[in-house]
Formats: sequence, C-alpha cells, structure tokens
Amino acid sequence: MAAAHQYGEVVDIPFPIIDPLLSTSEIGRLVQEYAGRIVALNPQAVLCQGEFIYCHALVERLLAVGITVLAATSERLVSESYEAGINEKIVNFQFVQFREYCHL
Repeated sequence: MAAAHQYGEVVDIPFPIIDPLLSTSEIGRLVQEYAGRIVALNPQAVLCQGEFIYCHALVERLLAVGITVLAATSERLVSESYEAGINEKIVNFQFVQFREYCHL
C-alpha cells in the first residue's frame, strides 16, 4: 500500500465479473461503463490487472485520456516438500514494484 500511495489516494473499484461467454461487443460495453466511472474519479493512476481482453481495452481507453495505468510486478517464490507420500507446493508472490503500461 505504501507504494500505491505515492500515486495519491487509493480507491478500490471491484473488478467486474467477466463471463467467459461474453462477446467482444459486450466486453466493450463493460469497458465503457467502467472507464466512465474511473474517469469521473479523476485519478492520478489506475492499477489494472485481470481478464486480458477487458484489461487491454480498458488500458487503451484510460491511456487515451491521459491516465497513468499500472500493473503490479512480483517475484514468485515457490517452496516444495515431500513427506509421508504428500507433495506440498506453496507459492507466494512478493510485490516488487508498479510498472506503467505504455505503447511500445
């Protein structure tokens, strides 16, 4: 959270539930709705991660109006153990930094 606060106040907008059967045009309508809500908040930056097609369209729309869009990067830490016939794998993700979306 400390890293997020460098971009201003943190306001959580729950990520929409995206049915895998939605058409591209239905995704577009969802993006339009959420982009409008986000732009109305006049944020300094937005963290956007989730369903690929939705995020791509939302990121493009937010970048087009001059909003900085970020993704969180993390280090994947894995530990495995095998004891008494039980294989256990624990995966933790440790936040590293925010990375800005950009047009390459």
